[in-house]
Amino acid sequence: MEKNGDRVTASPNTLRLKRLGIDTHQEAVIYMRSDCHVCRAEGFATHARVRVTVGGASIIATLNRITGDLLAPGEAALSEIAWARLGSIKGAAVAVSHPRPLDSLSHVRAKVYGRRLDDAKLAEIMGDVVAGRYSDIQLSSFITACSARGLDRAEIVGLTRAMVAVGERLDWGATPIVDKHCVGGLPGNRTTPIIVAIVAACGLTMPKTSSRAITSPAGTADTMETLAPVDLDLAAMRRVVECEGGCVVWGGAVDLSPADDTLIRVERALDLDSEGQLVASVLSKKVAAGSTHLVLDLPVGPTAKVRSEADAESLGAHLEDVATALGLRATIVRSDGRQPVGRGIGPALEARDVIAVLQGEPTAPTDLQTRAVMLAGALLELSGAAEAGAGVEMAESTLNDGRAWVKFQAICEAQGGIRTPPMSSHRQPILAHSSGCIAAVDNRRLARAAKLAGAPDAKAAGLELHTLLGQQVEKHTPLFTLHAETRGELAYALDYIDSHPPIVEVEQTS
Repeated sequence: MEKNGDRVTASPNTLRLKRLGIDTHQEAVIYMRSDCHVCRAEGFATHARVRVTVGGASIIATLNRITGDLLAPGEAALSEIAWARLGSIKGAAVAVSHPRPLDSLSHVRAKVYGRRLDDAKLAEIMGDVVAGRYSDIQLSSFITACSARGLDRAEIVGLTRAMVAVGERLDWGATPIVDKHCVGGLPGNRTTPIIVAIVAACGLTMPKTSSRAITSPAGTADTMETLAPVDLDLAAMRRVVECEGGCVVWGGAVDLSPADDTLIRVERALDLDSEGQLVASVLSKKVAAGSTHLVLDLPVGPTAKVRSEADAESLGAHLEDVATALGLRATIVRSDGRQPVGRGIGPALEARDVIAVLQGEPTAPTDLQTRAVMLAGALLELSGAAEAGAGVEMAESTLNDGRAWVKFQAICEAQGGIRTPPMSSHRQPILAHSSGCIAAVDNRRLARAAKLAGAPDAKAAGLELHTLLGQQVEKHTPLFTLHAETRGELAYALDYIDSHPPIVEVEQTS
């Protein structure tokens, strides 16, 4: 409100807030009437980017204009994420104005036309991204330009540093601080919780921050969330690590490389994950988390993210080179990416595999156990906790004698309490059409089927694999079982499977 002599009048660009409860995920949106006097006076068109101010807090939001009586004259509404960011109160006054020009968008346009981005330009772009000045459409243009035009070494290093600089950065006051990352593209493969438990039980410090799914049926954070809370803030994360030596938390909750979480959200919608951005995404999180020693798992297979040895060589070299430039000691481990690891694909199903391995159940998936032990061994050796060649034996001993399971339970309790993963309500086995040998598994289409069944948002959804490459099966043997929380999602996934070539290829034998 503004004083005008003895008369009090409303500021011409001020409206009253009404809460509509509209979920737009992470994109801030403001809703205004098409005949709103502010829209007319300021020349705001639909999808305009506007500055929204409530009290002393401001955000940049996308304008959506509505007709009808959902809003009364003089009212505006915010999407739930915008409401939360502003700490808004129903009926409060909201001011809407033009934001300052988004100058860094000119750098994005230059990249579209093939020009390089130097450190200063990348820092400006990431600063605007974290400040919420980029719409999803503008973010898409940045991601697509970097994917189509590619990023050279200097650009990748510059992007990584810029992503670290706009968020929090942890300092544990000690070394080594260890970490492990898989580049992804392989369903299942939920080794991280097992590795954290093993190395923390061996006395190392592993403050593991993980992402939610980008293009997969589950990310490590999605899976871990079915076992313990993962939305810890920095203070809570530090408390857990100082108490237990390790944690598995969602990186988005601790503000480490927050630009990465924004980019990942749009990459997921675009189904894009380019090499340069992948390197920056991975390493920015590690540097921000205070890591000093890092093992990188690169699964290689015809339907994995890394499809050939040549691709693995290129990506591995970039990861190692950029890690060195940022002061990280890193080692690359190439692994078999021809088929999923473990039986479960989807948050709760993968969590059950993790628990089975940690508890030493006779039916635990041996491929998941073997890979987790191998990677934990590599981390123990890289950090100096084990002599060269002795890491696997140390990791295996820690798992087999129950120390890793005890440590994992302690970590879960410290994060807020251990949970039991949910069970699916609807299941459907997919049967072999003929007898023969399992000749190939399409990782990408298997993941697609799990997502159509509801994963990762539906925690119990996904699929359970029953066969491995080289295994002999009889006709009508279950190859995998779909899990869903609703009949509609189960039917959706089944329709996809029925309308495409077999995901698991059975080669008939004479």
